[in-house]
Amino acid sequence: MRKPKLQIIVLFQNLGERQAYYARSPAPPLAGILLAAETPPIVDVEVLHEMVRPIDYGTDADYIAISFMDFCAPHAYQVARRFRELGKPVIAGGKYPTTFPDEVIPHFDATVVGEAEGVWPQVVEDLVAGTLQKVYEAPLLVTLEGIPPPRYDLVEPDFAVPMVTEATRGCIFNCDFCQLTVKPTPFRCRPVEDVIADLTATERLPFRKRKMAMLMDNNLGGNLDYAKELMREVAKLDLWALGVQFSFNYLHDDEFIDLLAEAHTGMVFVGLESLNEPSLRSVHKLHNRVKEYEELFMKLKRKGILTFTGMILALDEDTPDYYRNLPKNLERVDPSAILLSIAIPIPGTPLHARVEGEGRIFDHDLSHYEGDHLVYHPRGVTSDQVFQTFNLLNRKFYAWPAVARRWGRFMRAYLPNRSAKHRAFHSLLMTYVLYKLSVFQRYHARQRVYPMAEEFSRLVPPVQA
Repeated sequence: MRKPKLQIIVLFQNLGERQAYYARSPAPPLAGILLAAETPPIVDVEVLHEMVRPIDYGTDADYIAISFMDFCAPHAYQVARRFRELGKPVIAGGKYPTTFPDEVIPHFDATVVGEAEGVWPQVVEDLVAGTLQKVYEAPLLVTLEGIPPPRYDLVEPDFAVPMVTEATRGCIFNCDFCQLTVKPTPFRCRPVEDVIADLTATERLPFRKRKMAMLMDNNLGGNLDYAKELMREVAKLDLWALGVQFSFNYLHDDEFIDLLAEAHTGMVFVGLESLNEPSLRSVHKLHNRVKEYEELFMKLKRKGILTFTGMILALDEDTPDYYRNLPKNLERVDPSAILLSIAIPIPGTPLHARVEGEGRIFDHDLSHYEGDHLVYHPRGVTSDQVFQTFNLLNRKFYAWPAVARRWGRFMRAYLPNRSAKHRAFHSLLMTYVLYKLSVFQRYHARQRVYPMAEEFSRLVPPVQA
């Protein structure tokens, strides 16, 4: 007899399958392959990332588990309904089911609330036994010991970097717009040896995909001593390139930057958010200082580390003058790549409470809360100014001549600081990474940003006097 089969689906679409969009992301989300690693062997398991391929409702899977964030919730309910109509039990999990379980529970056969590691094996056993409960409350993990390596072998070949994991959970800061403020949990670190075990559990991967990895932490630098210890151990693995995420203030620590370089870090994602100091203060991003951006980015470039930065438009202190000067100021600061979004008042965050309390939210469709829509009236700029700047920055920043100029500035900063034997290979590798990031962002802009901005800028209602 064959084992029953469980398919884990990580949702990505927010506007439904008729407006499906498949990204060119270099790396997959972590949730699905981490859950697969926790799945007991009483079932066969498959992972489907909707980021790169559509859902197959004709799958031979007996059971379906769906992981999703807030903006995917309306789509998740539709997917669950279709599978349930086919007689397949469907389980929900992820950040949105954890933060708003009452909204989710009616649409699924079972809902996992919290960090799934504590209950997932029991969920699968109950599923197979036909004794599935409606809700599984997972306890907060006091420690993060013993989490198994993700199932990299289940990642689709579309992803150039399938090796993703996490070293920490949570963040020590409380930025107003951050989803982590909805149900805050303590900042915790995994044992260093467990993270190294993840980064070496690669026997089923092709050689080239064993040599690049990403740590998908919200803020690796939340415990700087731990982060330094981890980088010392990662350096021993001799990876070609590592990607990490942490907040901007940790770039002041020169030893940390040196250790990042020794661990062959090729890319750092940091939340730049804004080049307007009042806008940063308005969302309590007080550890960012605009005057330091250029200098700190240069420190990374000299070490051969690309910078991928989050930037937000439509914050309350944004002004027309700030938007007019933003392209040239961004060129001066010189991040290697940007992830540009429109401010999202995620339900449950302080930002949402503020703008909702002031009656400024005009769009409550959760599928629009992904960063490409404007859903509330900002104070200092009009909707047209937001959309025009959103389009302009995407077009100018990711035009190939602009990408080439940033590549040239990066190489001029980096090459004099490296020995000849390291220059050629690392230069080619960083060129590849920058190219992949740029293709991903250009593709997203062409497929989503430009058409959506044109459509929804006409739908934004005027501010009432």
